[in-house]
Amino acid sequence: MILDGLASVGCSPVLCDLPGHGSHSTDLDPRHFSLEATLTQVEHAGVWPTDLIGYSMGGRVALHFAATYPTKVRRLILESASPGLATEGERLERQVNDEELARKIELHGVEDFLRHWEGLPLFESQLQLPGPVRNERHAQRLRNTKAGLASALRGLGTGVLPSLWDVLPNIQTRTLIIAGELDAKFVEIGKEMAAMLPQAELHIVSGAGHTVHLERPQLWVEAVDEFISST
Repeated sequence: MILDGLASVGCSPVLCDLPGHGSHSTDLDPRHFSLEATLTQVEHAGVWPTDLIGYSMGGRVALHFAATYPTKVRRLILESASPGLATEGERLERQVNDEELARKIELHGVEDFLRHWEGLPLFESQLQLPGPVRNERHAQRLRNTKAGLASALRGLGTGVLPSLWDVLPNIQTRTLIIAGELDAKFVEIGKEMAAMLPQAELHIVSGAGHTVHLERPQLWVEAVDEFISST
């Protein structure tokens, strides 16, 4: 739906899986699980300058990319994303929690992890999705490997990546921040980011939670199309 929707409004999306996910789920080279390597991967995937879209962890990576390569990103779209954790104490605590989760994934496997992950309050709004959509989403996640997910947590987790809160005022890229109205945490983060980024606008999608593109795909496409089509 998302890819077809973007194509219908004249976009030619190029997909880039994060390390440990999707097409890169079996690539376990430790050199690839770092911010620097991931930014290089994104750079090689695109024809720049162009528009860059990122969701959740991908949104954090996209924001780092825009901060690192300001002339390459024409417009930036961030869905349910944050600039990271503001303090060293928060980042250290998250690293400990992510390491514990990584070990559980390695010990018990992807399916056990997904029972925990999909049951988080963050994804409660996905229960409104039709059964076939939820099943396909679950099947996609099962294609990841336990080693890949654990490595991604250790190398690209929120606790590992540096905070960009202090950098936001210097990012001049036009930015669209998308959040679902049912996702109170990321609505608040979105408001704070929009206030700090020089050229940002916040779009809150009604009836959606953390995965706006999945829960309200048509509204997501309309918001993105309006943004990238504007002058």
